[in-house]
Amino acid sequence: MKQTLTLHRWPLAALLLLANGVLLANLVAGDPKSWSAITWLDIAGEGGAAFLSLLWIGLILNSRPTGRVTRLLVAGLTAIFLAYWQDVLDEVIALPVTVAWDHWLESGAMPLGMILLTLGIYHWHREQQAISAQLRKRERIFREHRRFDALTSLNGAPYLREQLTMELRHREQPVALIMLDLHCFDHSRRLLGSADSDRLLQELAELLLLNLRHSDLLCRYAGDRFAVVLPRTSHALARALADELQKAATSFAFKTRRGETHYVHVMHGLAVSFEDSADTLIARANRNLLQARPDQPRVA
Repeated sequence: MKQTLTLHRWPLAALLLLANGVLLANLVAGDPKSWSAITWLDIAGEGGAAFLSLLWIGLILNSRPTGRVTRLLVAGLTAIFLAYWQDVLDEVIALPVTVAWDHWLESGAMPLGMILLTLGIYHWHREQQAISAQLRKRERIFREHRRFDALTSLNGAPYLREQLTMELRHREQPVALIMLDLHCFDHSRRLLGSADSDRLLQELAELLLLNLRHSDLLCRYAGDRFAVVLPRTSHALARALADELQKAATSFAFKTRRGETHYVHVMHGLAVSFEDSADTLIARANRNLLQARPDQPRVA
C-alpha cells in the first residue's frame, strides 16, 4: 500500500495543503467557540462524512494507477471533503458576519465535487466496459471459479471434458476441438530457463485468447499443450480458425528478460464431431496432433 500511495504523493500533498489552509484561514479569521455552544451531533455527522471522503480517496489511490479517471474521482472527493471540513470547523470556530468565503466554500465545493465525481464515475464505467469486453472470452472460465491453472489462469483438462460433454449434448450442431502444442518446447525451456519459459506460456495463452471468438473456450490441457473448444463450428471453419491460431503463434516474437527475441512453432490437431464422447473427441484431436508433420497428412 505504501508503494502505491507513493505514486500519488502529489495529490496527497495537495489534499493535506488544502485541509491545513482551510483550518489556518478559520483560525486567523475567527475565534474558538465555547464548549456549550458546540453542537456535537453536527460535528459527528459532518466529521464522519469528511472522514469517509478521506477514506474513499485513500482506497482509490491505493487501488488505481494515475490517469484521468483517478484524477476526477480524487478531485471530486477532495472538494466534497473540503465542504464537510468547513462545516466541521464552523461548529467549533465562530467567524465574523463580514466573512463570506466560508459560505462559498461550503455551498460551492459540494456541487463542484459532485460534478467531478459524477464525471469520474462515468469514465470509470466506460473503462469497466472496455475491460469487460477484453475479458468476455474468458467468461466461461470465470463463471466457474474453479480448477484454475496457476500459471496461465486457464482451466485444465477436467473442465475441458465437462464443457465438451455439455456441448456434445446438442447433437444438431457440430463441435470442433483443436489441440495446440509447442514444437520442441523442452528445448526452449532449456534455452530460456524456467522463468522465461513460464512467461512464454502465459503470453502465448493471452495471444491465443485474442484470436478466438466470444463463444470459444481455451484451456491448458497439459504442459505446453492447449485445447480450444469451438461450439457450433463446421470442419471447414474450424480448420481455418486452427490455421489462424497457428499463424498468430508463429508470428509471436517473445522477448526474454535479456531482451532477446525467441520464436515458437505451434502444431495443431483438429477433430470435429456430432456424437463422440468428450474423451473420444480429445483422443482423436491428440492423435491428429501427433500426425501434424510436414511429411504426413493430417486426418480430421
